[in-house]
Amino acid sequence: MNYELFIAKRIIAGKEHKNSISSPIIKIAIVAITLGIAIMLIAVAVSSGFQQKIRAKIAGFKGHIQITNYDNNNSDVSTVPILLNQDFYPTFKGIEGIQKVQPYINKGGILRTPNDFQGIVFKGVNSDYDFSFFKEFLVEGKLPNYDQPRNREVLISKTIVDRLQLKLNDTLQAWFESATSTGFKMRKPVIAGIYDTGFEEFDNAIIVGDLKEVQRINKWKENEVGGFEVLLDDFDTLKEKGDQVYSNIGATLNSNTIIDNYPAIFEWVKLFDNNVWFIIAIMVVIAGINMITALLVLILERVQMVGILKTLGSSNWEIQKVFLYNASYLILRGLLFGNLIGLGLLLIQKFFKIIELNPETYYVSTVPVNINMLHFVLLNLGTLVLCLVMLIIPSMIVAKIHPSKSIKFE
Repeated sequence: MNYELFIAKRIIAGKEHKNSISSPIIKIAIVAITLGIAIMLIAVAVSSGFQQKIRAKIAGFKGHIQITNYDNNNSDVSTVPILLNQDFYPTFKGIEGIQKVQPYINKGGILRTPNDFQGIVFKGVNSDYDFSFFKEFLVEGKLPNYDQPRNREVLISKTIVDRLQLKLNDTLQAWFESATSTGFKMRKPVIAGIYDTGFEEFDNAIIVGDLKEVQRINKWKENEVGGFEVLLDDFDTLKEKGDQVYSNIGATLNSNTIIDNYPAIFEWVKLFDNNVWFIIAIMVVIAGINMITALLVLILERVQMVGILKTLGSSNWEIQKVFLYNASYLILRGLLFGNLIGLGLLLIQKFFKIIELNPETYYVSTVPVNINMLHFVLLNLGTLVLCLVMLIIPSMIVAKIHPSKSIKFE
């Protein structure tokens, strides 16, 4: 009996009847699965890439959690200082998953040139600051040197440089409101490096320089800062760590996560997940319908063979399994081709950045790609299992075939 089933598998798979009626339908089903898995892989990788890139950029500018004085009212500009000497600095004891705590001071100001001006936020940081984010997006020059007696070097965005027609090593005229009078103080920082993150909301404003320069402008003491940025090891723990940080700081201090400070951006980012789930559902349904059609045609085309197998003593489930095994083979072929196409297109975009975007709308200049092998495995297994589950019911048509009638079937 096993020999007869083996022959049946070869016949159903098309090994013996390549010119059968079901051949083009099978090819269409394979193409549907190929396109479906390719589209799903691209959708998941691009959505994940968008979320990862946007989160990383906001955290690079602002940290995952900001600790400030309550009187600052969540303003981007530091108005009321807090002491540098805190129990949680430089190490946040008692809370795991915190990568770094770093002080900063934000000061609003204006850059002036003979022909134009630009509003800015001067972000003062010290030598302990994690510059890995700005190093990644540094397009020209170098990072500020904190080993000199007075550090006037700053990082400035390419957006501001292009608008004000500046260049590397230029001396700027930066005006800041004085802390002791109604007038303004001028400083002359020097452009040490130019960065370009593609995040226009921040690139349009933020200049990074020495924290001591802002302390001098504000007439603050050496142990006074505007706040602290807390960097986490895992973004997915942000809410949990945010609550823990808030519970472990002084009563006069406040903490906010970047989701609290930029809710609109993160609500927009969440929409990607809804779109991806919708795409996956549609693609799986289309692939399943095509496979159901192919399976029904395969069964109807081989009614006589089913009748002969039943006459020889094969059970309905044994015959069903023959069709399902071969359907699995077709699905796996479609998955293989789809993975090759999807992964190939993603790698091309990842390394050559062919598709560009408007950073003012999407916060990134090119379509970001995050290739996660776990996502690939889950999508492939999920597609295979769901398609097979969808094929179980139509395969039950085998039970309706009677040997006496099927042998006469044409």
